[in-house]
Amino acid sequence: MPSTVVHLALAGLIAAALLGHAFDWRALAIVLALVVIPDLDAFGGLIIPGGHRALLHTLLVPVGLAALVYFDTHVRSESWLAGRFGGHGPRVAWVGILAIGFAGIGPDLFGAGANIFYPIHDQFYAFNGKLELSTQRGLVQTFVDLAPDATDGGGTAVGSTQEVHISSGVDPQRGPEPATVDRVFPIARSGTKLLLVLTSIVVVGIRLVETRLAETDPAK
Repeated sequence: MPSTVVHLALAGLIAAALLGHAFDWRALAIVLALVVIPDLDAFGGLIIPGGHRALLHTLLVPVGLAALVYFDTHVRSESWLAGRFGGHGPRVAWVGILAIGFAGIGPDLFGAGANIFYPIHDQFYAFNGKLELSTQRGLVQTFVDLAPDATDGGGTAVGSTQEVHISSGVDPQRGPEPATVDRVFPIARSGTKLLLVLTSIVVVGIRLVETRLAETDPAK
């Protein structure tokens, strides 16, 4: 299960790559804050059983935000984002929404899965498999079952909020918990995820230094 640290690391790379001239501490903080939003449904799971990875992991969140930003930037005569945050406001908003989808929700689709259509369609989906090119079998992918006789919508449905509970440090198990319950808050559960975190720290750090130098000495 990707930790919040891993989500933030991926979001940092997205911000560094796509914010362009809008990249600075403020814009980075906004993007990172937006990416944390999906993980807050771990607390919602304390109120609504099965709410973790459902309440805020639904794609309705980024889609709804995208609709609001589009309305603000293309329908309104004057953009509130541009007026409130300057000319870079809309770009930061779009990058933040993209980060929610790819860094906030996307990584959780692998492993235990996420309820990406909640509450319209209450079903957790998990895409676990492989994608490879074989000299004998051609292109092989097992993330989605495309067989005509698939009975679970592609082999990725894993249950509804009534059936699935995804453990977190906030809510380790469904229902009452013993006083001795082990609350685990992951940071990096594989070498690949740790490498992602370290890479993000280096890349984002370099971008921040470059931005700072450009502000103090535009000639550079």
